[in-house]
Amino acid sequence: MKDKISKMTPWAAALILCLGLSTRTLAAEAAGPAKGPDSDSKVKIKPKKSPSDGPIEGGGLLAPDVDLIDAPTSAVLDYGGYSSRTRFFSRGGMLQYVSFGVYQGLNIGGSLTIDSLIGSGTVVRARAPNAQVKWRFYDGDHWLPSLALGYDGQGYIYNSTSRRYNNRQRGFYVVATQELGLPGLQAHPSLNISDFDGNAFFASLPFSYDIKDKVLLMLEWDNIQNFLDSRLNAGFRVFITSHFAADFSVRAIGQGGTFSSGDSRGPERIVQLRYSANF
Repeated sequence: MKDKISKMTPWAAALILCLGLSTRTLAAEAAGPAKGPDSDSKVKIKPKKSPSDGPIEGGGLLAPDVDLIDAPTSAVLDYGGYSSRTRFFSRGGMLQYVSFGVYQGLNIGGSLTIDSLIGSGTVVRARAPNAQVKWRFYDGDHWLPSLALGYDGQGYIYNSTSRRYNNRQRGFYVVATQELGLPGLQAHPSLNISDFDGNAFFASLPFSYDIKDKVLLMLEWDNIQNFLDSRLNAGFRVFITSHFAADFSVRAIGQGGTFSSGDSRGPERIVQLRYSANF
């Protein structure tokens, strides 16, 4: 018996040594790291990304400016977001918009015009509703602008004689947005075709300047094809809260004369209230 034990001793010693090391390792892992007098027992959490590291998706406090006065921008509502815009214009009219972020980068919405809703007029008319769609297909970078395609069927100043809007709908459009070097200053040029009857292309050249997320200054040269029919619009947007804003603008500055319906070609003062949030 002693001879067998002596012959197995080297192998048994090696086996016992391996088992001992494994047992110590498992015990050390179960007990956790050793804590010295200078060790920190608190769990360290990776800090959140700071604004200096680059843009944070959805990190802004304000909802995106999807449009200015009449002209669109390339911005869209966030997925799950919604927006309501109520526009008051000449002769007591009201134009109501609703928009929804139904998918990442895709917005759909609708609008309805009601003439002579406010005031002493006895004839109140609701016009046919119209649809809006916008798809932001490129987010842009420091050198290239963001881009969006869209359709807007809403016109302005309905002509009961011709049964169409004096200021035609924007129709199909492509719009770009780019910062112009000064923080908060952006350009939003676009091209559009109102309908396919005349195949006429129009251009728009809007600018916006955000002052510390408190006021947005807006200037548009819209409906550019010939100088006489183009419109100059100007106004400002006041951010009352992160969800609610009010616009005060003037359309068709410097224009005169009347349309065939007898409505003035301009200028026209408008007030617009907008509310944006997320589901």
